[in-house]
Amino acid sequence: MDATRVSYTLESSLASVNKAEQTAAELAAKSGFDDDECGRISMAVREATVNAVLHGNHYEPGKRVTIFFESTPQALTIAVRDEGPGVDPKAVPDPLAPENLLKQSGRGIFLIRAFMDEVRFRTMDPGTELTMIKFVRGPNSGSGKEAHQ
Repeated sequence: MDATRVSYTLESSLASVNKAEQTAAELAAKSGFDDDECGRISMAVREATVNAVLHGNHYEPGKRVTIFFESTPQALTIAVRDEGPGVDPKAVPDPLAPENLLKQSGRGIFLIRAFMDEVRFRTMDPGTELTMIKFVRGPNSGSGKEAHQ
């Protein structure tokens, strides 16, 4: 089976977040992930897209969010790119720290890392690209989270 690639350029709006989440759920299901994994993958994409729209682009109408999906027999790879000033993921406060437990925001990157097998940040000019990878597990996949930790 060949790779399937899809990309979207979306407005900086909550409607775009919903489209990204729905597309992720559909592609995850087509990639063979069970319902629970599809939910985790789509939630990670939702969090990444919310971060791009809200924190990256600040809902600015002239800025776009680009989302790339690639499905292979081994993995589902999703990249979310904004056009904002960029982010240093190490500067994001730990949501499990006592002083942050009751805060309303700050859990997105934590959830993304918990739900996906690999997470990478890349500084663009302008913006940030967040790449998330979920490995397909199965008798013929030849890869899994255990081998990539």
